Amino acid sequence: MRLSAKSKFIIIVGDPVSHSLSPAMHNAAYEKLAIDDQFVYLGANVKVANLKEVILAMRVMDNFYGLTCTIPHKVEVLKYLDWVDEKAKKIGAVNTVVKKNGLLCGYNTDWLGAVIPLEKVTSLKGKKVLVLGAGGAARAIVYGLKEKGALVYILNRTLEKAEKLAKEFKAKVLNFNHQKEVSNFDIIINATSVGMEPLVNQTPINPSFLKKNQIIFDVVYNPKETKLLKEAKKKGAKIIFGFEMLLYQGVAQFEIYTGKKAPIEVMRKVLLEKLKVKK
Repeated sequence: MRLSAKSKFIIIVGDPVSHSLSPAMHNAAYEKLAIDDQFVYLGANVKVANLKEVILAMRVMDNFYGLTCTIPHKVEVLKYLDWVDEKAKKIGAVNTVVKKNGLLCGYNTDWLGAVIPLEKVTSLKGKKVLVLGAGGAARAIVYGLKEKGALVYILNRTLEKAEKLAKEFKAKVLNFNHQKEVSNFDIIINATSVGMEPLVNQTPINPSFLKKNQIIFDVVYNPKETKLLKEAKKKGAKIIFGFEMLLYQGVAQFEIYTGKKAPIEVMRKVLLEKLKVKK
């Protein structure tokens, strides 16, 4: 890093955030493009109650240029911004904030993180897709799927939450008691935290209903291969690792922050090394 007092800094805030791989991914990309004298990417644990102070600091510090919001700040940050991209408005969450001419502008790149890896293996138009979960990640994923013409169903343990999300995005609901219908879907996406610590030995659905002609995408990226993905592999299904979503939402962020084309393979390599994923 070739930092100076003129360097712009970008901070990822969350609670917790120490596990984030975003700083390593972005800083490696800055070095690759030889702009590590212009940008540095940092992380900071911030409680929801203190997010307002972070936004104030961003307003008054000239070189506090970008803010990445992860759980639990993606919705809360909306109230403090001057402008929000239409896609982020529809999703109802922001994960990327950049300062432009003194104004704080919000975007959401999570939906791209989900759609791009899927479109590398199949067209989404007309595909029957089941999204597991109804939280912030699910919102972005459902939005992206609908934008690409998929037929979207939502399965969530709390039926009311699934129904609310489905109504908002003109999707449908699969009742948790009808899990056997999972076998009828082309694509299944886990947008819950089931599969990560401390739930590494659990799956969000009964894996006995998975089939070999399905695509199973788990947005949990640590561990690299969740129990859901392991069970899907046993059935011969096509699997997509969660780090792919982390990568492509980060690629879109990088380009918003720097105005330059992201060195995708460098960013992928860093993630692979950090997660010890074998190609």
